[in-house]
Formats: sequence, structure tokens, C-alpha cells
Amino acid sequence: MHFGLINLLKLLGSLGLFLFGMKLMSESLQRVAGDRMRTILAAMTSNKFKGVLTGFVITAIIQSSSATTVMLVSFVNAGLITLTESIGVVMGTNIGTTVTAWLISVLGFKVNITHLVLPLVGLSLPFLFSKDNKKSNWGGIIIGFAIIFIGLDFLQSSSPDINSNPGMLHFFIRYSNLGFLSVLIFLFVGIGLTMLIQSSSAVMALTLVMCFNGWISFEMAASMVLGQNIGTTITANLAALVANTSAKRTAMAHLLFNMVGVILILIVFKPFLHLINLFIQNTGLTSPFPQEGQTAKQTAEAMPIALSIFHTVFNLLNTLLLIWFVPTIVKAVTFLIRQHDTEEDFKLQFIHTGLLSTAELSLIQAKKEINIYAHRIIKMFYYAKELVLTTSNKKYNKLFAKVKKCEEISDTLEIEIATYLTKITSEAVSSSGTEDINAMLSIISNLESIGDSFNTIANAVNRKMDAKITFTSELEKNLDTLFNITEKMLAEMVKGIENNYDKNDHSKIDLLINKLKKTSLKLQTEHYKNLRKGIYKIKTGIIYSDICYELSKLSEYVHNISRIIIPYHEEKSELELTSS
Repeated sequence: MHFGLINLLKLLGSLGLFLFGMKLMSESLQRVAGDRMRTILAAMTSNKFKGVLTGFVITAIIQSSSATTVMLVSFVNAGLITLTESIGVVMGTNIGTTVTAWLISVLGFKVNITHLVLPLVGLSLPFLFSKDNKKSNWGGIIIGFAIIFIGLDFLQSSSPDINSNPGMLHFFIRYSNLGFLSVLIFLFVGIGLTMLIQSSSAVMALTLVMCFNGWISFEMAASMVLGQNIGTTITANLAALVANTSAKRTAMAHLLFNMVGVILILIVFKPFLHLINLFIQNTGLTSPFPQEGQTAKQTAEAMPIALSIFHTVFNLLNTLLLIWFVPTIVKAVTFLIRQHDTEEDFKLQFIHTGLLSTAELSLIQAKKEINIYAHRIIKMFYYAKELVLTTSNKKYNKLFAKVKKCEEISDTLEIEIATYLTKITSEAVSSSGTEDINAMLSIISNLESIGDSFNTIANAVNRKMDAKITFTSELEKNLDTLFNITEKMLAEMVKGIENNYDKNDHSKIDLLINKLKKTSLKLQTEHYKNLRKGIYKIKTGIIYSDICYELSKLSEYVHNISRIIIPYHEEKSELELTSS
């Protein structure tokens, strides 16, 4: 039987079907348990051991180490967990991904699960077409699981018979008898296939089929598995390309951790395989190496289970060894990926997923985080101001990206602080503590609205740049005046959030709010006169007017905060003020 183009397409189609089943099941599982998975990931990373357990559990459940690491990168990017905390989770994902190999080895080769596939598809249909999203997702899980084993069955049946294709057998023999060079060749084959297919599970399935059909030896299959461990890190690194420095470092830590593990195993590769073989034989299983009185078929059929054992033991040993070197890994990735001075990096400073011993102490931490939030809004203001007044395209692109990043951070801060404050309400909180929480929730809501105004201003400038519009010197001068008043007003607002307002401070911020509104109204009236005179075009006028309006509108949010702060501070005890 000649293995031609049609046979190759059948093989690729079988792999594609397997991959589609994995994707459908993984995505459906994430939708069913996504929020819980995110909660677990954010909560159970207080130490590296919990992190390992968390990474293992989530990856084992959603059946995708890539999904877990991409989720992890997004959490680090949002500042919900630190780089150090994330490394433990990375280690756990490597152990969790071995569950897939066991499922395929036990159910795919030892049990004829194909008899159950069609009944499973039939079972999934009522769920799949349900209008209830949760039921529909459960249907996706069931049918995804069925498709995985349909794909695996097709993969086995469409794989070429090695005895009928002596040329293919010669190819594998040729590259399998080069000593340690063969190990390296198959290692890079594993890396390349995993990078290409973007799924270590699919490549593992392909490797197991190759073993089962007697294409490659156990030694070469183990080399491919090591390659898959490196290749799978590419997904997280791709996800981190658009993320901040900490997220890039997390993805790099994943690569570094796997590479170090692979290098260490390669040093003792043959003795390690010998130990795996001894373990297998001592447990009464068939050896994956040719033995006296053991047929080639028996050896081949023993390989999937043996490879799953190798994969699991390797990842367990790698984690047990390197978990003690997490600080060293952090130093290494920090050295390899430097942070740019201008980068808008972010992490929560004072609040974490767990509350402190008392609600009062937790409130103090929340207040400190709100102070940082207010300073970030000030930073966003300066970016927006510079963005409006810049004429350089290169500078504009950098500033626009910074404003957008600040907006993401602002949204995240509001959600995380609000979530934290809501958790405090579940504790025994005094009536004054409840008032504090309500005040803080209102402050962060208004701070986020101020951030939204700067984001709207950035979008207006983006329209200006796209339309190649230039402001007249008079318009630029007017905007500079408004921004200067806004700057003073925001400075007073931050001072009020950080410290107690006195009556003079309160009067000062009121004067600035009124001044901004009056100046904005005056400039808008002049603007309408200029439009009627045709001094500048309508498009220019609309963008100018939008920026003026947003600056005037944010004064309302500052006013709201100033009105909250007075009662918020009046009843504070001396102890709380000293602690904060």
C-alpha cells in the first residue's frame, strides 16, 4: 500500500478532528467553570505550593495547559497576581497536562471507547441545542469528548502501516540510530510540531499513535515528549507579546522552567529511561523496550502507558526540583526581560484576595489602594494632556497606547477594589465601617468615570489624527488653559482623598470646579461664533468641542468625590488616621 497525498490528508484530517474535539471540550469547560477557575487562580496563589496545586487542578479540568497559561498571563498583566506567584501555577500546569496523555493511553488504546462515541453524541444533542447557555456548554463538553476519540480512532486507522511502507520504516530507522543525535533530532521534531499545531495534547496523541503502531522506539518517543514540553510554551509567549513586562516575564519563566528541566533530563536521559523501565516491570506492566520472549506488537502496545508514566514522572521531578529555585527563576527572567522606564506596568499594591484579620484593617488597605488609584488617574491626565497638544505622529502613538493601557488598569482597579470592599461587608462591620465602604465604592466609581473621560478625549484626538486635522494656535491655547485648571482641580482632589479636607481646602476645590465650568462655557460660546465665521472647519470644531465637553464633565465627578470625602473623614478615629 502506497502512502500518497490522499492518505496524508486523511491523517491531517484525523489530527484536525482530534484538535477540534479538544478545543470544543476545553472551551465549553471554561465557559461552564470559567469564573470559578478564575477565582481559584486568583485566590490560591498565596504560596508556590498552592500555586502548583492550582495550576494542576485547573489544567486537569479544562484539559489545556495553553488556556491556563494564557489566563495566567492575563492575570499577571492585570496585576491580580505577582510574577513569583505565577511561577508556581506554571509548574502545576505542566503536571496537569499529563492527564491528557493518561486519558488517551487508557481510554484510547486500552478501552474500545468508539462504541460509546455515537451514544455520547446522541446524549449531547438535547443539551447542545438548549437555549440555556449552561446546558448548551455541557452539550459542548460531551460532544467535544466524543469527537476527541473519533479523531483518535481515525488517527489510528489512517496511520500508514509501517510494514507496507518500507521506505517510511527506513526513514525512521535512519534517524533513530544516530545515538544522542537521534534524541536531539526527535526533541526538535517535538518542539516544531507543538509550535506548529499549538497544542501539546494533539502532538502527544500523534506521538502515542506512532508508538502504538511501531513507527518509533520508546526512546525517540520520550525525546518528542520532552520537545513538546518546550514547544507548548510558545502559546503563552505569543499571548504575552502585547502584555506588560510582568506578563512577558511569566511567559518567559514557563519557557525557562521547561527548558531547564529538559536539559537536566537529557544529561541523564538513558539512565532515567532505564529507571522508568524498571518501575514499569516491577509493577507488572509490559516493558516498552524489546525483551526476550516479548513480541514487537506487545512492545508497541506497551509504549502509550509507559510514555504517560515518563511524561508524569518527568514533570513531577522537574517541579519538585525547581520549586526551590523560584527566586532564582524570577531573577533570571527579570534580567532577560528588562522593564522600559516609560512602560505602564501595574500590580495591586495593598489588597489581595484574602482579607486581613479585621474588617477595619482591611478597610485601611483598601484606602491605600484608592490613594494609588487616584495617582494613576493623575498620570492618565498628563498623558491625555500631552496627547491633545502633541503634533508628532511618533509621540502620539506612544501616548495613545499609554492612555489605553491606563484605561484598562482603571477598569481593573475599580473591579478589584469593589470586589474587595464587597467581601469586607460579609464580615462583622460596624455602622461607620459600612459608611466607609459606601464612600469608597462611590469614590472609585467616580475615579473610573474620570478615567473614561480621558479615554474619550484620546479617542477624539485619534479621530483628529485620522482626519489629519490641525488645531489653530488659539484652540491649542484655549485647551491648554482648560487643562491647567483641570490639573489644579485634580491635584486638590487627590490631596482630599489622601488627607482630611478642611473648610479652606473644600472651598478651594469648589472654586476650581466653578472656574473650569465658567471657562469652558466661555470658550464654547467663542467657539460657536468662530464656527459661524468659518474660521475653522466643522470637523475641527466638533473634535475641539468634544474635548472641552469632557474636561467640563469630569469636574462633576471631582465634585462628587469632594462631597463624599467630608463626611467620610469627619468620623474617623485617631487610630484609623494614624494607621492609614
